[in-house]
Amino acid sequence: MTCQVFIIHDAEDDLFDIYRYILEHDSVRTANYLLKKLEDICNSLDQLPKRGHIPPELRRISVSNYLELHFKPYRVIYEIEGKKVFVHCVLDGRRDLQDLLERRLLR
Repeated sequence: MTCQVFIIHDAEDDLFDIYRYILEHDSVRTANYLLKKLEDICNSLDQLPKRGHIPPELRRISVSNYLELHFKPYRVIYEIEGKKVFVHCVLDGRRDLQDLLERRLLR
């Protein structure tokens, strides 16, 4: 199944924030590498988008329409609607994400 991938504004902001953080605390090279890898993961959802799994924080509250893929420690949270994939969040998995996911995805 080939899908069209959309990275919504919040996820674009997440990518920019991650890039900026790495740029400030590491190097341009590392920031560029990480941004490319995360964008590649998002764009790869055009093929086999169902390969992800339900985030445990959402499973606990019986929300099952979002899936995630990992590029450790980062988590790409997305939703499939027909032949469209919407990337909602790209988050650092080292953070406590329960409240953030509920606020961002269940508004």
